[in-house]
Amino acid sequence: MKQFMDENFLLSTETAQKLYHDYATAVPVLDYHCHINPQEIYEDRKFENITQVWLGGDHYKWRFMRSCGVDEFYITGGASDKEKFLKWAECLGKAIGNPLYHWSHLELRKYFDYKGILNKNTAEEVWELCNKKLAEPSMTVRNIIKQSNVTLICTTDDPVDSLEWHKKIAEDDSFDVQVLPAWRPDKAMNIEKPTFLDYINKLSEVSGVKITTFADVCKALSVRMDFFASMGCSVTDHGVEYVTYHPATDAEVEAIFAKRLSGATLSREEELQYKTAFMIFEGRECAKRNWVSQLHYGCKRDNNTLRFEQLGPDTGYDCINNYAPSAELADYLNALIKTDELPKTIIYSLNPNDNQAIGTILGCFQDSTAVAKIQQGSAWWFNDHKTGMQDQMISLANLGNLSGFVGMLTDSRSFLSYTRHDYFRRILCELIGNWVENGEYPADYETLEEIVKGICYNNAVKYFGFNLETK
Repeated sequence: MKQFMDENFLLSTETAQKLYHDYATAVPVLDYHCHINPQEIYEDRKFENITQVWLGGDHYKWRFMRSCGVDEFYITGGASDKEKFLKWAECLGKAIGNPLYHWSHLELRKYFDYKGILNKNTAEEVWELCNKKLAEPSMTVRNIIKQSNVTLICTTDDPVDSLEWHKKIAEDDSFDVQVLPAWRPDKAMNIEKPTFLDYINKLSEVSGVKITTFADVCKALSVRMDFFASMGCSVTDHGVEYVTYHPATDAEVEAIFAKRLSGATLSREEELQYKTAFMIFEGRECAKRNWVSQLHYGCKRDNNTLRFEQLGPDTGYDCINNYAPSAELADYLNALIKTDELPKTIIYSLNPNDNQAIGTILGCFQDSTAVAKIQQGSAWWFNDHKTGMQDQMISLANLGNLSGFVGMLTDSRSFLSYTRHDYFRRILCELIGNWVENGEYPADYETLEEIVKGICYNNAVKYFGFNLETK
């Protein structure tokens, strides 16, 4: 029986162990997509206790606690931080087969030097140990980032954001990790939302462009993209229900926008036509600026109306949307490439059933302007566990170029989530190591080093064009 989570955790062969220890651990972390707060980085936040780090806003943990029958009082309610932690520890002890069990223990080992097991029996001990450690200067936000060996972070930012915290971080010579904004224009695209008109007014105010037409929306967004570019932005991120392609003429799109501006309700087809025009505009603007476009789709959000009304969005009530119009994704990419305006694009679907469809779409739009110009993104959200990561990488290897893959991202709001990169790297090395051990790939360690280091770090540096050295 193997020891729980020893140095060769998830690495079952000598080849996998060599790939991980010699190559994967030799490169730093590049976090090109996350949801952490840049203000907390600038202010170098210090956490008072482990609950603030672990349970504040972590809907992964909230979902599991609910599945264990825990009352909402101990999850998002008025219980004390210690009471919430004790409930979480009790639940974690039962999380067999859930990646939360691995993530939590990786974080305890990495940041708190705790090599034991967290459960209801050790909860008091771990509470005291973690809080004592968090009181040390080494556990401020900036120091957590530094000890995680992170070189660059891309946050997620709305077009109307002032980016004041990014500016302050960039001007602070005492912190050498780059923190760059990433463009998230969903609110300007979601024309069906009740908040749309108020948002358009805010966009008009911030951009200095009076918005009365869709052409004005595009002009305002272009102004803001120029501002974001001046702050180092070269990455977009779109959270869409799915990638749609319902083309309309310019006149039809303008009529749709005018109808919405008047306060009228749009038909579903009008909504999709507007979103198609919006995404085509965005794609062309990205190509013009050599930005990378990231498309996250396949999520059905806010399913529990009772809880949504009580707690709001992003509280653990989303699920996989099984509707995947792969033909429309291909049509969207084709609409951009036929005028030579297709940017580097990363495609993420929340539905693992889409892996093969995405893999075949990629090959239709690759060219010599970049290695793996159109990428399949890392296993996302409900899929960033061992099985999901393996399946995504096997599918990508079968149908595309795994060696050109830009690898893992945290997509997290927690500053302790960088151990997920370690988790990913172990799974990657185990997968490739087994192919070598099975005689499916030669023990060509010069090439294997290039592949492993590329997927873990170097590919992302080159693909995004960040001002960083490869390793």
